[in-house]
Amino acid sequence: MSKYALITGASGGIGSALARKLAKDGYSLYLHYHKNIEGMKNLLSELAEYKHEYIPIQADLTDKKGIEKLCGNIFALDAIVHNCGQSHYGLLVDLKDDDLEQIMKLQVTAPILLTKHLLPKLLERRNGQVVVISSIWGQTGAACEVAYSAAKGAQIAFVKALSKEVALSGITVNAVAPGAIQTPMLENFSDEELEELKQEIPVGRLGSSEEVAEAVSFLLSSGSRYITGQTIAVNGGWYT
Repeated sequence: MSKYALITGASGGIGSALARKLAKDGYSLYLHYHKNIEGMKNLLSELAEYKHEYIPIQADLTDKKGIEKLCGNIFALDAIVHNCGQSHYGLLVDLKDDDLEQIMKLQVTAPILLTKHLLPKLLERRNGQVVVISSIWGQTGAACEVAYSAAKGAQIAFVKALSKEVALSGITVNAVAPGAIQTPMLENFSDEELEELKQEIPVGRLGSSEEVAEAVSFLLSSGSRYITGQTIAVNGGWYT
């Protein structure tokens, strides 16, 4: 029987790495994206070699209609990987109300509603898995990223609570908390700032999207069935 996984934000740096890894693992994929059409086209071209089913679904997850659209295009389902993210850098006093609303809708409300609507499909398999891509800042918090840290912390709390609620149904729920990963989210940093950042990280380098994908692959594997409610840090020892 084919295995099906949903990846939200699949056209981005971490999302595309997740898609490549899970396709290699044998999954057919529902690939959500919002505006990055070119990224999705490139990803579909890359995935063609694995010869499974890859279904792109465009939807704005800050809108309830977008959530309904995404859920309406999903049928068989074994796993959900909540990967959509939106960073925001600046002082809390300068944060616009609309920006806060968007951050919370995309990274807190959308994962909760998507999981709520799709849980019956996971329950049908009695072997379902949910993984949330959170952040190191959800574990420890970051100055000048207060709203983002709050959203990522809420994701971790969601994982802890839901894991207890669905454990007896055979569903595991976990989070992966990346640290500094070489993705477009770091493009605003200068070379000097990136070097200073690397010096703060015990392993002395930035992480890769592929390393995040490997952690998710493990959490979706049969070898992780006794792991639930956990947050796996992929941060080079930056926060322990």
